[in-house]
Amino acid sequence: MAKYRKILVAYDGSDSAKNALAVAADLAKKDNSWVKVLAVVPVYDGDLDLVGISNIKETIEGPGQKLLAEAKKQADELSVHVLANLEQGEPFERIVHVADEENCDLVIMGRSGLSHLERELMGGVTARVIGHTTKHVLVVPEEARLDWHKILVAADGSANSESAVEHAVSAAAEFEGKLAVVTVVDANDEMLAMAPEHVKKLVDKAHEYLQGVVEKAEKKGIAAETFIREGEPHDQITKLADEIGASVIVMGTHGRKGLKRLLMGSVTERTIGYANCPVMIIH
Repeated sequence: MAKYRKILVAYDGSDSAKNALAVAADLAKKDNSWVKVLAVVPVYDGDLDLVGISNIKETIEGPGQKLLAEAKKQADELSVHVLANLEQGEPFERIVHVADEENCDLVIMGRSGLSHLERELMGGVTARVIGHTTKHVLVVPEEARLDWHKILVAADGSANSESAVEHAVSAAAEFEGKLAVVTVVDANDEMLAMAPEHVKKLVDKAHEYLQGVVEKAEKKGIAAETFIREGEPHDQITKLADEIGASVIVMGTHGRKGLKRLLMGSVTERTIGYANCPVMIIH
């Protein structure tokens, strides 16, 4: 697995963002990476003079500068040097822009404890970053840390999932981790009842595909454990991750254009919302 040369951490001062910075610090110390911390403040379009505010710049940027000072203090405590950016605008746009402009290899974002609805929608900023960036994105639940001792990669044979498989196999080889691969046949109860032969064909095709993944892993000296599950993909992926004690889920995301980038509820986004371990999104 290629080392991450430069890591971008989206920082808003929340506990989940602080944890994301801690994860970035761990990676930076291991790979000797640069860490860029980004805080985004909104653009104010009104006339601040009308409400008696004379120092407009300080009023707008002050909260962001405090966030960055807080992040630098945490980084010092973690013995990691960080660079800091303060941007104004739409958060996901600025995160994607800075990641591109600074040639970052990885974007790390925290994920707080979520309600059921929030898990379904997963969070607008994170979803939009994933939809628009070409960088790898690591989403870390508030209480989780990243390690590679048990990797679960979700794969369906698409080009995007093939990239995820390659990343997971390389990580397992580098860190001597165990590798599990899951393919989910998206079949509900009605399909199972009305078209069992069709479901069987899909399962057979999944077996054939997973055998190819096993052979690919064996060439790197990795023994891959395989699973085929039937049902709602995000539900089956996250349940299996809990069952086998996965320390990280690796998955690709399908390229989307236009308005589809803004839609919530994809397999990737719901997996992130429900996973109890970090999720690495490979573009």
